[in-house]
Amino acid sequence: MIEFLSTYIDIFMHLDVHLKEIIGTYGTLTYLILFVVVYCETGLVVTPFLPGDSLLFAAGTFAAIEALELEWLLLVMYAAPILGDSTNYWIGRFIGPKVFHRENVRFLNRKYLDKTHAFYEKHGGKTVIIARFMPIFRTFAPFVAGIGRMRYLRFLSFSIAGTLLWISSFVLAGYFFGNIPFVRRNFTLAVMAIILISLLPGIIAFVKERMERKT
Repeated sequence: MIEFLSTYIDIFMHLDVHLKEIIGTYGTLTYLILFVVVYCETGLVVTPFLPGDSLLFAAGTFAAIEALELEWLLLVMYAAPILGDSTNYWIGRFIGPKVFHRENVRFLNRKYLDKTHAFYEKHGGKTVIIARFMPIFRTFAPFVAGIGRMRYLRFLSFSIAGTLLWISSFVLAGYFFGNIPFVRRNFTLAVMAIILISLLPGIIAFVKERMERKT
């Protein structure tokens, strides 16, 4: 377990190095690899730990130096979370109610599920868009939407809107700013900043909730 965590942290913090190796080894198959990672992060409720924001940023930096084609990268990255969301939605719709009412489910963090459900109850359909920018929550939001039997076409419209905003923001941020010399020299710090920015909505919501409880 410790070895797995060490490897995961190394990959997560040095995505630029590892992505460069993947591009050099697999060429155009890199698009498929990126698709699978983002699809699994959004489509499988048991894999919320996969890198999302930082991976998109890193991919954008390689599109800027033409190691990846920006048009193809955006197309693939738009498709992955939309399809992932739909998969997660239907999983939640068909098996979610059984899972939701069980206390202990292997490979599923009940705490995250409950928090996402509470967030969904408060913000409704907008949760699908808001959660897109929040790691872990974006994995559970489609699942909870399926459990709540939100109309699929309504869910899909929120999913598409959230995807366009999310993917465009991080890929283009990497494309335009990722190759600035300072950012290239301090890519690990850039990744940490991206993680912090991604976690800010959750932190703000948590602090706000705590203050409301005290009041």
